[in-house]
Amino acid sequence: MEVSRWSQCYAVFSQMKKNTSAPLLAKKSKYSGQSIRAIPIRILTVGKRRSPGVQLLVEEYMEKLRYYCSVEDVHVKSNPKSSSNVKAQIDAEDMVIMQQIRHEDWVVVLDEHGLDVGSEQLADLLGDAGRTGSTRLAFCIGGPYGHGPQLRNRADVTIRLSSMVLNHQIALIVLLEQLYRSWTIIKGQKYHH
Repeated sequence: MEVSRWSQCYAVFSQMKKNTSAPLLAKKSKYSGQSIRAIPIRILTVGKRRSPGVQLLVEEYMEKLRYYCSVEDVHVKSNPKSSSNVKAQIDAEDMVIMQQIRHEDWVVVLDEHGLDVGSEQLADLLGDAGRTGSTRLAFCIGGPYGHGPQLRNRADVTIRLSSMVLNHQIALIVLLEQLYRSWTIIKGQKYHH
């Protein structure tokens, strides 16, 4: 890819990172029906053990996503140091998550204060991430008290699935469904319609 195109992608997502309250205006994915570089996805979720029903849904969507790209589900135990101090909990979770992220990852933090994106814009994010030179997309779902400062500073973009706070299990299912929907948009398949 030529340098100017990469610069444009980086500029768009840098602006998204800075202005997390402004919605994107595009209604249709710019990658619909096109071939894109499918970089691996790693989903990092902080929380308690998943219920069996949630785990079944996670496995179902992971199987569907693997048709399009490599995807990995990493569960991080909330409050890994068993502290009663909220700040210590956040810091411990932050440290564990940061150990799971590589320098060349494109990091997407999920937060209710993030950029409001639709399915088409998430599809654009998948397409654009493949053009940034990143080797993997890392989606981060925080624990009960949210994300720590290291992860927030490391994020390439912060998006929201909802303006409401979602339990980590629900957020994971919504994210997986939207990633699957985004791939169907990119591939021009009927799931989205």
